[in-house]
Amino acid sequence: MSRIVLHGGRVFDGSGVSGADVVVEDDRIVDVGSGLDGDIGIDVTGLTVLPGFVDCHVHVLMSGADRLRMMQEPFSYQFFAAAENLRALLDCGITSARDAGGADLGVKTALADGLLDGPELAVAITVLGQTGGHTDGWLPSGECLRLMTPHPGRPDMLVDGPHDMRVRVRELVRAGADVIKICTTGGVLSPRDDPRHAHFDDEELAVCVAEAARAGLAVMAHAQGTAGIKNAIRAGVRSIEHGIHLDDEAIGMMLDAGTWLVPTMLAPVALIEQIEAGAAIPDSVVRKVHEVVGAHRHSVRMAAEAGVPIAMGTDSGVFAHGANLRELELLNSAGMKPGAVLRAATSSAAALLGREGEIGALTPGHRADLVLLDGDPFDFTDYRSRVRGVLQRGRLVRWDGVRAHPGQALAPPLNSAE
Repeated sequence: MSRIVLHGGRVFDGSGVSGADVVVEDDRIVDVGSGLDGDIGIDVTGLTVLPGFVDCHVHVLMSGADRLRMMQEPFSYQFFAAAENLRALLDCGITSARDAGGADLGVKTALADGLLDGPELAVAITVLGQTGGHTDGWLPSGECLRLMTPHPGRPDMLVDGPHDMRVRVRELVRAGADVIKICTTGGVLSPRDDPRHAHFDDEELAVCVAEAARAGLAVMAHAQGTAGIKNAIRAGVRSIEHGIHLDDEAIGMMLDAGTWLVPTMLAPVALIEQIEAGAAIPDSVVRKVHEVVGAHRHSVRMAAEAGVPIAMGTDSGVFAHGANLRELELLNSAGMKPGAVLRAATSSAAALLGREGEIGALTPGHRADLVLLDGDPFDFTDYRSRVRGVLQRGRLVRWDGVRAHPGQALAPPLNSAE
């Protein structure tokens, strides 16, 4: 395999930016420094080389929040749409992601085998919620509008009681889950519950975390209301997803336990934009999303100021995949320093996923997942439009808007290395 050197650009080292070359062999970074050589040179003058971004909360089988449209789609349509959703994520520089419900082992395996192009994917497979909770699609008419329909590779979302919780977590382990996702509060998109209300009792949560731990898996908690956030932290979940209604006690608990926050600030903002564009959204959801935006921003600011570990997650799938990098600007607007924002999307996100020795940093031995960015990397305005190139495992998959075919690499604008 040729030794490729990206030369003439700048490199984000986790805190600042400085001029440096990056050398790639096979799928690994082998050197970072000045005056490096290689068999092939890629001139990245004027660009900043960043680690590939990591999104810790996506739903690649979802394509927006318009439930009426989703009801008209054939069951298998979601899997074909996922192929384009995955490519949209990769196009904007997301080279690794955690699917927070929907994608099953088949999607993950198709990516690993090169049948699809997209981020390397860790999967929760489904989302566990109680009867009357965030995953219960019951409607007053007696009909049921599920967020996700069960199938042989995706167990049912509803679970009640410690025994059923133990069985369901074991089913998810059997189905190939990399993480267990549970809802400890209601949510915004579910029309019949309240995001402020706590769901599941202490015994149910303890069984979930313990059974996951027996299989070596962490638990991520959809947790929006204060009481449900605290219940999740006490139970030992690894990350709080959304965290809309944090208070000082909850933040102190997160700091003491080392619990991560994955804010998904873009989700309510993008949902409001869909509502304004005419998406068919229940009135109760419209009311709730407008109620949470201000509290959400305030909670993230409090968490950032207190030093809670934060990893980027966007909830894409609730909105169109590919807009994910808008999350960076929102994190910055909530008080995170620019370097901390980039770490949240790279090294911190890798640490949350237990992949800090593999991805998220431009360090020899790490995987050659790279983003080539035009302009100031600490100015998050229109970030997506400034992504010039993306490498995944040393393979150039996007250059100036041109995509590689699945499993293949683009021929970059090469020049002889000095």
